[in-house]
Amino acid sequence: MPDTTESTPAATTAAATTAAATTPAATTATADADPTDPAGQASTAYPRHWEADIVASDGRIVHLRPILPSDADALLAFHQQLSDRTRYLRYFGPYPRIPPRDLERFVTVDHDKRVAFVALLGDEIIAVGRYEGLSDPKDPQAPVTSAEVAFVVRDDHQGRGLGSILLEHLAAAAREKGLDRFEAEVLVENHTMVRVFREAGYQVRRAFAEGVLHLEFDIDPTERSLAVRDSREQAAEARSVTNVLHPTSVAVIGASTDPSKVGHAVLANLLRANFSGPVYPVNPDARSVRGVRAYASVTDIPDPVDLAVVAIPAAGVDEVMDSCLEKGVKALVVVSSGFADAGADGTSAERKLVTEARAHGMRVIGPNALGVANLDDGVRLNATLAPDLPSRGRVGFFCQSGALGTAILASAQSRGLGLSTFVSAGNRADVSANDLLQYWQTDTATDVVLLYLETFGNPRKFGRLARRLARSKPVVAVKSGRNTSPARLREAAVPIDDASVRALFEQSGVIRVETIAQLFDTALLLAYQPLPRGRRVAVVGNSTALNVLVTDALIDEGMTAAADPVDVGAAATPEEFGVAVERALAADGADAADALVVVFVPPIATPGLEYARVLRETSAKADKPVVAVFLAVEGVPAELAQPLPDGTPGPGSVPSYASPERAVQALSRVARYADWREQPMGELARPEGIDLEAAREVVDRLGVGDWAAAGERALTDAEAVELLACFGISLVEFRLVEGEIAVAKAAKELGYPIALKAVGDRWRHRTDLVGVRLDLGSEAAVLRAYAELMKVTGKSEVYVQRMAPKGPSCVMEVAEDPSFGSLLSFGLSGMATQLLDDRAYRVVPLTREDAAALVRAPRAAPLLTGYRGGEPARLDALEDLALRVGAMAEELPEVRSLALDPVLAGPEGAFVTGARVVLGPSPTRDDQGPRRLR
Repeated sequence: MPDTTESTPAATTAAATTAAATTPAATTATADADPTDPAGQASTAYPRHWEADIVASDGRIVHLRPILPSDADALLAFHQQLSDRTRYLRYFGPYPRIPPRDLERFVTVDHDKRVAFVALLGDEIIAVGRYEGLSDPKDPQAPVTSAEVAFVVRDDHQGRGLGSILLEHLAAAAREKGLDRFEAEVLVENHTMVRVFREAGYQVRRAFAEGVLHLEFDIDPTERSLAVRDSREQAAEARSVTNVLHPTSVAVIGASTDPSKVGHAVLANLLRANFSGPVYPVNPDARSVRGVRAYASVTDIPDPVDLAVVAIPAAGVDEVMDSCLEKGVKALVVVSSGFADAGADGTSAERKLVTEARAHGMRVIGPNALGVANLDDGVRLNATLAPDLPSRGRVGFFCQSGALGTAILASAQSRGLGLSTFVSAGNRADVSANDLLQYWQTDTATDVVLLYLETFGNPRKFGRLARRLARSKPVVAVKSGRNTSPARLREAAVPIDDASVRALFEQSGVIRVETIAQLFDTALLLAYQPLPRGRRVAVVGNSTALNVLVTDALIDEGMTAAADPVDVGAAATPEEFGVAVERALAADGADAADALVVVFVPPIATPGLEYARVLRETSAKADKPVVAVFLAVEGVPAELAQPLPDGTPGPGSVPSYASPERAVQALSRVARYADWREQPMGELARPEGIDLEAAREVVDRLGVGDWAAAGERALTDAEAVELLACFGISLVEFRLVEGEIAVAKAAKELGYPIALKAVGDRWRHRTDLVGVRLDLGSEAAVLRAYAELMKVTGKSEVYVQRMAPKGPSCVMEVAEDPSFGSLLSFGLSGMATQLLDDRAYRVVPLTREDAAALVRAPRAAPLLTGYRGGEPARLDALEDLALRVGAMAEELPEVRSLALDPVLAGPEGAFVTGARVVLGPSPTRDDQGPRRLR
């Protein structure tokens, strides 16, 4: 290539309970057939990667894992706790106890064609799901492709969505093992179970005979089944955060009588905020703390406890875990440090903490967290180390840094930014920003979301959630570590980490800011003013110099002045000032504006309060955003606030900025977000002509699965051409030859004009094209060029390639980021592009809108649209190529890197003239498959 580098069906049936529950308990079951191993042991290694922690519909955690022979006693206990009706629906008969022979079959499976999962709470089984491979009675030797599926849920855990969870994980395991269809037998009266299958998003085929429904459905994911999965995930994870932010009672473990201790501070803050429910100090050495009766242990508290704040040293956390588990606490907020923040030993302790908490249904905020707060009048929760909180508002804030949290809260308070909820997750061992995005999606008390992020747990999931949330609620984020990253990334030619973050935010509609100050600048505008409908801005001020600064800032930010700035003069009265503001807001036609910037510096001995009042009243009914550079004040001073009944700033309050530049920058960020929100959301697109099955066969044939130890391997020319062709990507025809006769013959076969290219990046990817000879129109020219290349390179082997139509030279690349997955970049070729990193990035998979934005985003992109009289390239051809490359990267995670370089873009299309493909072991992608916590 021009670019290269070296069983039997079940015997008994079951159905689900018809108890009043949103998720039924069980469906068909059979007595397990003998395992394929004659000794009765599992014939396939235990699939540890099937283990998962999942959030049930009530927000509590369940642990799912494959069944083991050692589960026999727990399975017997589980069966005995089922009601008679549940057992009847499960086995179509009384079946009061499991006989020893059946018990052995139930717990001994091969994890292949016979699979069973148990859902656990602590050591107790609360649900079981299984499938049994079905042999073709006409051809018993044929591969098993379908299975009978069954599951049952303990009566006291029905209605938690466990049936749907088991179905998701059973289907994923079956697909992994080569099955493509499930069958089930359901009693006709079991309407709820039929809904479980139908509402899972599969196309269910039904047949009725003798009071039993026979159901069949293909288990390949469908657009609807994935939408159902995501909807259930959102509801469950939102509920888990609701359990944290809306507790009916709080226990403070480690509530100290010493005011210098964090346990004392948390308790004092809860009491000071007048939390709506009871607060229980836990301190074995005190009868009371701050006048509130203390308890020696959580288990001594007579009433239920929803939330426990843990404020004891890390070494003692294990001692309180059992009591919290026994008490049935729903969530923990661990403000203690000394976990992952303290090194390797602390990391192990943190992992153990989260594992034990999840095993007993609890979620964890922290460790090393500042805490959580909910300013709703019906909750009034301040379970943080911050003594003072901002006023109540409609902004949700997630902060990863506990140390920075107090300063963030103080800054929000000083600027007049009201919050709805606040979560500082510290080490983020369990609950992360993704969980909060799920919560805020449906939280009616939150209109704007702010994020301070240090790391991502699951960036691909973050992108999916943020894109959905940002369609209705603005999301503003600071991502720290822009200029620092692991050595792996610092050594890369492309700054993958920051490029990934930039691409992720752009695609998701997240407003990215660089500093905490910019975060609040943007939040104030979003919290109190409407979104602009365009980028035309009017300017009113009492200083010509300040008006000029605003105009300069507008140009710098890509905004447009709607008309000449209005200078009311230093001597203008408040009334004259108000008239100027009113006219700017009401202007139409050529002078119409989408936003207004007001700058005011009070002259000497002239109070500015009356001018502020006039601005507030004049802009109160405006349907466009108004920002001010007023009185050198940052935030929303009382004079510019539209107070709500409780006295806090409400919609229509005018944010003030310390400088014209900051005001315009905030307005520009919001305008870009408004533009993004008006664009169609787009759907993931796959061009025609992609043969995924053939591509998988190519990858399997190349033995990628055996490369785990060997690492990555660059494909040969023939291998790369074959794989690219599966995705409809073809290269301009070429030959790799050696010797004058072969060169001349290849040129004649390909047809003139042709290009000669040296082998190896060293010679060809240079601006002086020392290793390339183009537009060779005759055999004599070809042979002269061949002699020159041999002299330069010392090699006799060259590529002979048919000349592609003229056009700007582009580069399209895929690089695998271990955290983000595949990242697609696009830019024009050339040294300047490389030096300035003038490339655009997108995280795959791509929508058509993503592809269109990608090829238009580089600063040099005007060269593709006829700059200075040049012929415009077919951007649709580049978009199609981007979609094909994106599909290849998404569908074949073994593609660790891919470069199409160069791609010549012209009026006739996009022509790939060089390619490099590297394959390797498939990375883990946490966002795919059934629901699970990281």
